[in-house]
Amino acid sequence: MCVPGCGGTGKSQLIRGMTQYFQIIKRGKMLRKLAPTSIAAAEIDGLTIHSFLGESRKNSKKKQTRTFRPGDTKLENEWRHVKYLIIDEMSMVGLSLLARLNRIVKTAKHTNSDIPFGGVNVIFFGDYLQYSPVLERPLYHSCTSSEQIAERQMDMQCAQKLISQMNCVVELSQQMRTEDFRYLELLNRLRSGQSTIEDYQLLCTRIVENPKLQASLRQKPWNEAPILVFRNTLRTQINNRAVLNKAMEMGLRLMVCVAQDYFQGKLIDDLRLRKTILELPDSKTEHLPGYLPRVPGMPVLLTENVATELGLSNGTRGIFHQLVYEESSADIQFQDNNFPTNTKFIAQPKYALVEFPNCKLDSELVELQTKSIPISISEQTFLFDVKELLAENVAKAAKINKKTTKISIKRKALPLIPAYSMTTHKSQGQTLGKIIIDLVMPPGSVEVASVYVPPSRVKRLDDLLIIRPFEFAALQVKSSTAQREELIRLYRIAKTTPKRFPISMYNKPIFNNYTIFELT
Repeated sequence: MCVPGCGGTGKSQLIRGMTQYFQIIKRGKMLRKLAPTSIAAAEIDGLTIHSFLGESRKNSKKKQTRTFRPGDTKLENEWRHVKYLIIDEMSMVGLSLLARLNRIVKTAKHTNSDIPFGGVNVIFFGDYLQYSPVLERPLYHSCTSSEQIAERQMDMQCAQKLISQMNCVVELSQQMRTEDFRYLELLNRLRSGQSTIEDYQLLCTRIVENPKLQASLRQKPWNEAPILVFRNTLRTQINNRAVLNKAMEMGLRLMVCVAQDYFQGKLIDDLRLRKTILELPDSKTEHLPGYLPRVPGMPVLLTENVATELGLSNGTRGIFHQLVYEESSADIQFQDNNFPTNTKFIAQPKYALVEFPNCKLDSELVELQTKSIPISISEQTFLFDVKELLAENVAKAAKINKKTTKISIKRKALPLIPAYSMTTHKSQGQTLGKIIIDLVMPPGSVEVASVYVPPSRVKRLDDLLIIRPFEFAALQVKSSTAQREELIRLYRIAKTTPKRFPISMYNKPIFNNYTIFELT
């Protein structure tokens, strides 16, 4: 079954309602909820698909999965009572990931290999016009015969056949997030690539430099609104500058936590190598930043799963309050041109006290004045290619002899980054109070999600600012052929679903609030 719906139509609320229903009838064990990202999983009180498959963040890129075989008692007990599986944010689920999930559930259920998901009823929630999976093929991807060679392609073909068996579709079309009707219509045209000149002119009224707007990024509420950007590098630059500005406003000396990087068990002491690794974007260091500028009261994002059951997941927003650290002679050995000369670098932080307003603390702790949680040092391992640092003749020799120039680095750092800015990918699935976005698309191919997801995070046009002027063409991005074909297929199934399942909820047409595209 599939429950599609654009952003803000209440998909997460429906999942919560279904969860409550199963609890009321004392059948909570029959329902399992999974999602492709930590934020999405926390939103529905579920697990990430990767964590269920036993994949860590780094090895999931290699598609290494726990080995499950018939007779695995732990696996069978986990799924013994499960009859319904909810998968949220389906746009970000890849074909290979779905195939692996299907294989494991079938193993747990001891069923005929031809029965999808071992007979478990699977319900997909999401919006195919939002962001697609990274380094994966989306569920609407069509596998060609030429791709049926490697095991990965066979997995994709298997998953595609699973999706093709979907025979029940109920679309959520009533907008529950957007309170501004004119803005709602604008978003509906935007997602279909049919924006008008009037839409463009309306959005232009929200550009920061518009003199009639009278909005300042230095004053509340906009100085607290996150800036959504497309690139991790730009996000880091904005965050570093914002923290520096905040420290100057408060009359404080800027303090920066420095990650500790190890090679072969020893702290890296080569200055050139250390500086290069510290300056790597956190997207290449398992999301542990080399430098973490901090100032009391700044917004932060958690970058790893600390306690998903408490809502402390990768992507959870919080407010930094205090850093506990040891003074060290190493603190004065760092210099970076991105920070002022009087910056205090801290080499041995112990933990940070961070307030998480939406943290689900136990009832015994509800009397705490603030939900401040100590976030301790985390460890991650990543690969770094030293080729750029080697002498030219050494690099050539390594290439000729087919020797790798990649080394394994272990990093110890706080799993936090400033949240004055975040990527548009990270914003998917969230409802935000006020945001500042950029509609100048980055180089390369652009998917409709890049244009649609950022502005759809808020309820009203007045909650949105646009950082700079943009071209009308940015509002004309079309969905891909594969997306349109899958949406048409779901639309047709949705039209027949009420006839096969005649219940009172279908008294009203479910596709009457907007048109995704013209059906022919």
